[in-house]
This record gives sequence, C-alpha cells and structure tokens, in this order.
Amino acid sequence: PGCLLLQILSYLGACDRLLKQGYEEGQVEEAMEMFQYSENKAAEFLRLLAQFNDMGFQQNEIKEVLLLCGNQREKALEELVMK
Repeated sequence: PGCLLLQILSYLGACDRLLKQGYEEGQVEEAMEMFQYSENKAAEFLRLLAQFNDMGFQQNEIKEVLLLCGNQREKALEELVMK
C-alpha cells in the first residue's frame, strides 16, 4: 500500500509541475497516461504539441505523429509537413 501512495504522490507532483508550466489539465493527464506516467516524456510531448500547434498544425494530427515518431521533433515535423 505504501508503494501505491508514493506513486500517486509522484503522479500528482508531476502533474502539478506541468500545470505550472501553463499546460491544460486535460492535456497533462492525457500525456501522463500516454507515456506511462513518465514526467519527462509527457513534458516533451506537451512542449512539442504546443510548438506544432503554434505552427498551425491540427492537434489530433500532431498527437498521432508525435506518438508514431516517439517525440522526435525533426521526424515528427517532416511527417506533419507531408500530410
């Protein structure tokens, strides 16, 4: 039981840090789930999602491409441009 509590506290701390960076709560929770609660991977995903969104790409396409490309910025950008 103690281990589960630590996992929950770790998850909540990671979500809190990402929310403080200005990401939306729903996106933070989705990113944490997609990357099996890895704060670093979720943070990179959210950063790239925001970047590509600012470039005018559609959010659902960005998510799909980032997952397929494993958050690799250059590869994902190539895929988005080719769509």
